Amino acid sequence: MASMLSRNKNLKPVKKSMEDHAEDALYREISEDVQTQKLYDFVKKYKYWLIAAAIAIMLVTVGIQIFRHYKHEVKMAQAREFEAALDLAQSGDLSAADEAFARAAAKINGGMGDLALFKSAIMDLQAGKGSERLERLAKKGATRDFRDLALVQLATLNADSMDSAKFEKFMSPVLTIKSPFYYTGMLLVAQKYLAEGNTATANKWLDKIISDKNAPASVAGMAESLR
Repeated sequence: MASMLSRNKNLKPVKKSMEDHAEDALYREISEDVQTQKLYDFVKKYKYWLIAAAIAIMLVTVGIQIFRHYKHEVKMAQAREFEAALDLAQSGDLSAADEAFARAAAKINGGMGDLALFKSAIMDLQAGKGSERLERLAKKGATRDFRDLALVQLATLNADSMDSAKFEKFMSPVLTIKSPFYYTGMLLVAQKYLAEGNTATANKWLDKIISDKNAPASVAGMAESLR
């Protein structure tokens, strides 16, 4: 084996002649020509599809950029409208601010739109214009937080016109752990039953709050004082 390796080391690489180099160059040139011809044939055959694909990619890219710009402009316009309503409120022109918030609520989606409608609804109540906007928010608000907040506000406004059972039914949308006003809702229902002298039912709601380790300390403390 050692002698074979020794012989292999002594072998000298074969030198190519000019003809060999010329032949290699010819083969490479032919190969490149063949590849170029294949590419040319492919483009010629599918050129309309390739053009259509390029145009489609360009249109999609431009469309995305336009859509992003549009969304940004819409958000900026909504923010400006909300700020204008805030400025009116801070200046003391509450009537104009009320209508400005209502207009903003009609144009703005999501939580900011709900906030605008809530502010308008509270201004309506303060001005003695009724609770129509608050009712609308409770039914059609975009976010659960504001829907439930509006419902709690309506419940406190109309509590005297309802008996305990009707009040509990009215409050049912917030009497679920999914509501941000779950514990507040239970406390209000308990207070309504207490106001009518139904201590047994009131205590059931109060005990439910007290036994819940996740109940806010302030609500749990109030429930214990009522119990």
